[in-house]
Amino acid sequence: MTWNDHWADAAACKGARPDELFVRGAAQNRAKQVCGQCPVRTECLAEALDNNIEWGVWGGMTERERRALLRRRPNVTSWRGLLQAAKDQHAAAVAENKVAAAG
Repeated sequence: MTWNDHWADAAACKGARPDELFVRGAAQNRAKQVCGQCPVRTECLAEALDNNIEWGVWGGMTERERRALLRRRPNVTSWRGLLQAAKDQHAAAVAENKVAAAG
């Protein structure tokens, strides 16, 4: 599980019409479901947070959820750096658990 710099090519929504992802209200929940099992959800979210993208569902978060997160964490200078480190730590922990379970 490494960071994917070409994340858009692997996104679960790659073939979706924009009007399915850039919606308001209850339709946002359907758009967020597309993100649920997306292999590059973290990269997508980092893109939206680092670039202050204000519209649509990105990385499983609505624009309102992203704004709230940005307000809660104003000192984060690179969401990509923060989320990449978290993703790498998670992958290392999963690998460690697999080794421990096998041995």
